[in-house]
Amino acid sequence: MNIPADTRLAVRPEDPCTIVIFGASGDLTSRKLVPALYNLYVNDGLPEPVVIVGCSRTQMTQQQFRDSLKSALVAAGNADLSRWEDFAARLHYKDVVYDSSPSFKDLAASLHRLDRQFHTRGNRIFYLAVPPLLYPKIAEMIGQAGLSREGENGNGWARIVVEKPFGRDLKTALQLDQILHGSFKEKQIFRIDHYLAKETVQNILVLRFANSIFEPIWNRRYIDYIRITAAETLGVEHRAGYYEQAGVIRDMFQNHMMQLLALTAMEPPSIFEADWVRDERVKVFRALRPFPVDRLDENIVLGQYGPGIIDGKEVPGYRQEPGVDPESMTPTFARMKVFIDNWRWQGVPFFLTSGKRLSKKLTEIIIQFKEVPHSMFRTLLGEDITANRLTLGIQPDEVINLTFQTKQPGAKVCLQSVTMHFDYQQEYKGPFLDAYEKVLLDCMQGDHILFWRQDGIELSWFFLTPILEQCEICLGRMIQLHPYKAGSWGPKAAQELMGAIGVTE
Repeated sequence: MNIPADTRLAVRPEDPCTIVIFGASGDLTSRKLVPALYNLYVNDGLPEPVVIVGCSRTQMTQQQFRDSLKSALVAAGNADLSRWEDFAARLHYKDVVYDSSPSFKDLAASLHRLDRQFHTRGNRIFYLAVPPLLYPKIAEMIGQAGLSREGENGNGWARIVVEKPFGRDLKTALQLDQILHGSFKEKQIFRIDHYLAKETVQNILVLRFANSIFEPIWNRRYIDYIRITAAETLGVEHRAGYYEQAGVIRDMFQNHMMQLLALTAMEPPSIFEADWVRDERVKVFRALRPFPVDRLDENIVLGQYGPGIIDGKEVPGYRQEPGVDPESMTPTFARMKVFIDNWRWQGVPFFLTSGKRLSKKLTEIIIQFKEVPHSMFRTLLGEDITANRLTLGIQPDEVINLTFQTKQPGAKVCLQSVTMHFDYQQEYKGPFLDAYEKVLLDCMQGDHILFWRQDGIELSWFFLTPILEQCEICLGRMIQLHPYKAGSWGPKAAQELMGAIGVTE
């Protein structure tokens, strides 16, 4: 397979812009956003001109801001700093009080000055790298300062990027949407889910709809079950304050897991454009069978990690983590069995699994095909024939594996399972975009295809909110919180949930 070596970022945004990052003194900015922007700059992926303005409540000078970000890049150890000084010249800093109208008016004046100085035409992206409780106030202040109005008072286009979580249930998601739409139109709002920007996730649609060998068998007639897993080796780390209020379902299922489910199960759009693709994702959420909350233990397993060993090192249990209630009932693991009630998927179980402190960092989608309807080899082999399996590895290895049966060499008829393997990085010589680079690039281009739309958020919360409410009421009674050792693959009950219908790990 020959892949062109000169694959500079395929599309460079045409419109100059200013990227305003709220929460600029925080971890997300130093670990993800600025490294992503710098890598885009190094690979000629940023528009010209571009200005990056960091905003936070912390008081610091512009030089201190630039130095802190450079230190973070150096600490990461994998950045080419040869163009850092040119990039740093585009970095500016402005301390802002998030609930102060005068502070935002002062910010607006600063942004207008930068527009005139650097000729960015008043085009702006507002990235909310702050705790979710600050989203409503900052969005409101941006609107009051006149920064969200497009084509007025020297403004060009304006876009706001919101990180998950999008509320904590259906009610709060609707409240957040109402506040965002008080200042921004729907086309201006970019709700980020960085999982959607991973190469293998994007390739799900290409694999399904650009290859005639897969789409005809991508349905209930040929597929036995589908398993979607997002496993982490990390614990709660420094996020105990957030995680105690969220838990694994709010943290992972409402966004990442639901989107992976939608991409795996959706119908083909008539054209590969944002609203057409998002229409089909939304149809999957509409078709989800209402969760049987009266039979929780038959359809969901919740767990919480205890002390254990990860990479040869002892790690504490969740309740021993700093900031966690010693008697916390917050789940850190969930496996959920769901069904999609439509023509394509009727009767096919989807197992969604996510957890912290598991054996391996792994995100993958397994398509398990049905066994052959009749085995002509059973008199010779005296054993079952292993069914075909398609595995889409998303992280850490971006791969596609297809397992099938062949005959072993020799006079005797013996079957062996072999795997056809594709690795995204093999033979590719161009620059790789990480997830944040991709979503930032798409936002600068105004492309919504990898972002949530409000109706999708509402439908996912409509499905999950009854589960959350019932689990919080019944945890310890109708449903147990199963302990599991850090470094394992979760509680034994999670395996039993799949085994109840003859499914194995």
